[in-house]
Amino acid sequence: MAEHTLPYTASESVKQPKRLRLGLNIQNEGTVKTIERIKEAEAAGVEQVWMTQSPTPGDTLMTLALAGAQTQRIRLGTSIIPIFPRNPLAMVLETVTINDVVPGRFRLGIGPSHRPIMEKVYGVHFSRPLEHLHEYTTIVRTALNEGSVNYDGNNYHVHAQLPSASPTPVLISALGEQSFRLAGQVADGAISWLCPVPYLLKTSLPALQQGAQEARRPTPPLVAHVIVAMSDDRTAIQDVAQKRLQGYTTLPFYRNMFEAAGFPLGKDNAGFPALIDELVISGTGQQVAERLDALLTQGVDELLIMQVPVKDEEKELQQLMRIIGSM
Repeated sequence: MAEHTLPYTASESVKQPKRLRLGLNIQNEGTVKTIERIKEAEAAGVEQVWMTQSPTPGDTLMTLALAGAQTQRIRLGTSIIPIFPRNPLAMVLETVTINDVVPGRFRLGIGPSHRPIMEKVYGVHFSRPLEHLHEYTTIVRTALNEGSVNYDGNNYHVHAQLPSASPTPVLISALGEQSFRLAGQVADGAISWLCPVPYLLKTSLPALQQGAQEARRPTPPLVAHVIVAMSDDRTAIQDVAQKRLQGYTTLPFYRNMFEAAGFPLGKDNAGFPALIDELVISGTGQQVAERLDALLTQGVDELLIMQVPVKDEEKELQQLMRIIGSM
């Protein structure tokens, strides 16, 4: 696997110790606070963190570069960086810069995001998301792994020679069968978001494997997004989780995936509570640890863990970090 310690294939991923297969989603709390949070995670034994690029907080790639310079071993990943606002060559150069700071510790997760966000917030045209993602991923992976790229597609035209290659796993976001199949064809992993685990195992994993078989390449890792609430108060969990996840119910890609997974939201989101019950892992520290451990044996390669605070956000996050770091 070259000089990288990060997994490029599913078979490499599952050979890692369990702690290396767990990643914590870090919320952007402002650059300085976020860097301190990543340092806290490393001190607690967390082996990898992921950050999302939202429209308005600080830049995730820059934050991770700065955090990397102040940490020693923790792996860093994006989940995800939207592709439409960034030229693929610009994404490559930012990735190269991060690799110069944290060689072998960074994974780039990219995806198209959603029409309402791209067009209403960023003001960029959103069309043919999978076609754009296919071309974009090909350009970025080629440039990083080979040190040069000459590509002419329907949407992008990029011709560049870099000083050297900067091999980096490039993962893509995935919700529906087509996106998981695309990940198998062209990416170094698929990052799910709010997908029930039974759906991932029954629908997503076979699509990922099929895409890899069609491209005659090893199956890349499947990173499953899971939500954890350090509480056994199911009423409180329902309340805070619905508030935290409400925005996703307005996005067609998610509603379609929920229905395909057997959790149609229906009129007035009547099916939302049942979906929350399926998505959120909760209980005592031991119960949460046992559930995370069980998921790693069921067929997913890695877990991307997002905290939903119930009563004391700071205390619960510190407890979750310790659980992840001790597995």
